[in-house]
Amino acid sequence: GAMDQTAVRLDNLLLGNPESAAVLETTMAGLKLRALSDGWIAVGGADLGLVINGRLADMWTVLSIREGDVVGFNQPRFGMRAYIGVSGGFDAPLILGSRSVYLRGTLGTALKRGDEIRSLKSAEIHAPKKLKLPSRCIPKRDIQQAFRVLAGPQMDYFSDHGIKVFSTATYTISPVSDRQGIRTDGPPVERVKGPDIITDPTPFGGIQIPGYGVPIIVHRDGQVTGGYAKIALLCQADIDRAGQLCPGDEIRFEFVSRQEALTLWKRQKQVLAEAKEALAA
Repeated sequence: GAMDQTAVRLDNLLLGNPESAAVLETTMAGLKLRALSDGWIAVGGADLGLVINGRLADMWTVLSIREGDVVGFNQPRFGMRAYIGVSGGFDAPLILGSRSVYLRGTLGTALKRGDEIRSLKSAEIHAPKKLKLPSRCIPKRDIQQAFRVLAGPQMDYFSDHGIKVFSTATYTISPVSDRQGIRTDGPPVERVKGPDIITDPTPFGGIQIPGYGVPIIVHRDGQVTGGYAKIALLCQADIDRAGQLCPGDEIRFEFVSRQEALTLWKRQKQVLAEAKEALAA
């Protein structure tokens, strides 16, 4: 599914769609869409310089689209991925209960130039009630703040020095990162065992340390099992923030307790609940 699922939920709440309705995920700049009929859209996630007919348009806002309008992005400002929602949600094939595309698993296909995509329109779609998401509910994707992590299942594979390096060093997001793993460049993490382990389940958000010693964050398209030792697990509250990391971004990791991680997650869910309440009023 989407790398930033909070953005997807908020797009759909703005439009009065089910929170799981299909949206389009676009990475950096390049996507351009021409409307074949009138309707409403909302765009959230990264600020990639949203334009309609060449003029800048607002994000986190319900936008009226007319037949012939061209929606695109012209100047990435912050983040990696933006999400375009449409009233009714996009009509994508339902595979194993999901409309997501998983190219590595050959589930669904990537969009290409000239493709025509449709919305799942009901008999009559009314304009959404609210036009703009309250500013207090817009997700903060500040990468200056350390990414919070829990101790991983193979902490004993790393020396005290290695753990200290991992939790104090600055790492740079590698250009070879993808939806499966967000790779980094930086100081290697010293081990006392491994790096290989007997293959075991790879938890979502697990942070692996491969043979060359620098962290890989397993993300949405991550493998089910893996054979590298995992030094940490990314807190659920920071998963979507990690999905907006760009090549060249610098990040840090910070260990927190299980209780702190739960508090962060509850806080994030509360903001989503506030957005739902505000948009339903």
